[in-house]
Amino acid sequence: MNINGFFRPASVFVLSAALLAGCNDQSQDSAAGAPAMPPARIAVIEVQPQPIPIVNELPGRIAPTRLAEVRPRVSGIVIERVFEQGSQVEQGDVLYKIDPAPFQVRVDSAKATLARAQAVQLQARQTTERQERLRQQNVSSAQNLDNAIALLAQADADVAAAEAGLKEAELNLQYSDVTAPISGRIGRALITEGALVSSNSLENLATIQQLDPIYADFTQPAADLIRLRKALEEGALMTGENEAQVQLLFDDGSRYSHSGRLLFSEAAVDATTGQVTLRGEFPNPSDDLLPGMYVRVQIEQGIETAAISVPQQAVQRDAGGQSSVLVVNAENIVEQRQVTVGRPVGEHYVIHSGLAAGDRVVAEGFQKTAPGATVQPEPFQPQTGATSAETPDE
Repeated sequence: MNINGFFRPASVFVLSAALLAGCNDQSQDSAAGAPAMPPARIAVIEVQPQPIPIVNELPGRIAPTRLAEVRPRVSGIVIERVFEQGSQVEQGDVLYKIDPAPFQVRVDSAKATLARAQAVQLQARQTTERQERLRQQNVSSAQNLDNAIALLAQADADVAAAEAGLKEAELNLQYSDVTAPISGRIGRALITEGALVSSNSLENLATIQQLDPIYADFTQPAADLIRLRKALEEGALMTGENEAQVQLLFDDGSRYSHSGRLLFSEAAVDATTGQVTLRGEFPNPSDDLLPGMYVRVQIEQGIETAAISVPQQAVQRDAGGQSSVLVVNAENIVEQRQVTVGRPVGEHYVIHSGLAAGDRVVAEGFQKTAPGATVQPEPFQPQTGATSAETPDE
């Protein structure tokens, strides 16, 4: 029996155990001597109450400030279209010409009628003067003088009627030129030369729209408007100097270069939609706004005097839709705080509840920390692309 072969595995086991023990002691010594990891650096924002405008974005449509349908005042055949379709016309510009020949004939006839009435008037006046002299000489009777005076009055009335007829004929001749009732941009021609038009029909020859300035009609839920007014009465809001200023956003999200002013809000609520219609007026020198165009209207309806806001990226939402933020307390320990999120203001959210003045909210570095961790807070530096008009003052 080989005794050395019998003891060889046992000796190998003892040696291995000793080596493992030595390695464990060495790793424990190394871990004990290693320095601790420093707290993670995260960006925080210290929230403070501040006045923030209440800007609502509402749907709207563009409408012309004035709209006129061109209609004929006399009946006749259209012999010429003078205007260029889609052009700018001024009030009084001739748009169509109706055949003036029949109206010129009526003017000539009215002039002849007036001349005859004036001749009869002259004869009646001379007769009256003669009868007055004869009556003074007691040659003629009083009845003859009365008859002469009556004939003169009748002649005067005939002259007045003839003059009115002449004015009417001249007016109809003038109306044979169909003119623009307002200044604005005229649309397409709805009739062509040779068409018979009538002053008694509802026929529309063309449409003129005044586009500068131009209206934007938009709607707001009546409940929102009432809530704003109630908050204003309670002192939670104040009105700013530019509360009547409104801005337009196009369908692609770009902003219209000119600001407008709020003209009115209707006193009635639409029974079918529960909406209140508001109207804004905007300059439109380049005709960028056209009637029927869909726009978004931004209107400032007050200023929340003590609002708290945080960057939008600071708000986290769980699967149930509950909003929360991470707050760094006085010991630089991260806490999770449930909040109630209000309206967006540029790149920020207004927080209705859950935060107080002086709270430090984590704005960047969420992946470096978690609730209960100790951190090293640093002031949050917003992106340079944010404009002062969209981001509340820090």
